[in-house]
Amino acid sequence: MYLEALERRVLGRRLDGLRVTSPFVLRTVDPPVSAVTGRRVTALRRMGKRLVLGLDDDLFVVIHLMIAGRLRWATAGAKAPGKIGLAALDFENGTLLLTEAGSRRRASLHLVAGAAGLAPFERGGLEPLDATREQFVERLRLENHTLKRALTDPRLFSGIGNAYSDEILHRARLSPLRLTRQLGDEEAMRLREAVLTVLTEWTERLRQQTGDGFPEKVTAFREGMAAHGRFRQPCPVCGTPIQRIRYAENETNYCPSCQTEGRLLADRGLSRLLREDWPRSLEEMDDRLKS
Repeated sequence: MYLEALERRVLGRRLDGLRVTSPFVLRTVDPPVSAVTGRRVTALRRMGKRLVLGLDDDLFVVIHLMIAGRLRWATAGAKAPGKIGLAALDFENGTLLLTEAGSRRRASLHLVAGAAGLAPFERGGLEPLDATREQFVERLRLENHTLKRALTDPRLFSGIGNAYSDEILHRARLSPLRLTRQLGDEEAMRLREAVLTVLTEWTERLRQQTGDGFPEKVTAFREGMAAHGRFRQPCPVCGTPIQRIRYAENETNYCPSCQTEGRLLADRGLSRLLREDWPRSLEEMDDRLKS
């Protein structure tokens, strides 16, 4: 949604300056920040999860929001928010603010000269909405990973994040830990259809919610999702409580009844703590809760 909102606001507009308010966000020194001043935005594109603003004279601004980064559109010359402000791109008609909640500062901004300079940011992932059946299945089985990892690997597929991978796997009725090379042809086609349906549906839903405005409530947890962010809430298909696997800063949400034949997938932290006491099924979990 950011891309469409930015196209309406900055495409063809002059960038009057770039203010870097956090030393952690700018990851390049050549070209200098001053090089973008006075350049017009000639193109906008997405490279995986990165936003690329193409400027006059073959200059590019590359923004990666990571998990907690956000963009805000404000009046021209607006001050960047105190603790969360990272940078401000001042256009003739408004200011684009780059912010990030938390203290880890993982969001990044690169300035690049020449199209060849974009090559390091191209991960090679297949655009799932543009791929044929054959291309999708070939890429899916290129490496033998879990379905969760394959869908979110930017070297395999472009732009599928943690949240939508949960929704896709729930729609396809497939376990997130199923290995890609174990999938039969029917299952692979079911997964592809789920990718197309989920991404298309959510794109249209978010487009309608945003309208002509600028996306304000950008979050991975959205009302109406079937699995992601719904731990212990009932599955909208069968009513079974949604379960999760937590790892690092992410979590995978799934329905045991719809996706894993009733089996509970071991959460690394809890299963390590409980060991042999880790419940293996919904029935066993219910018995332990009752006791």
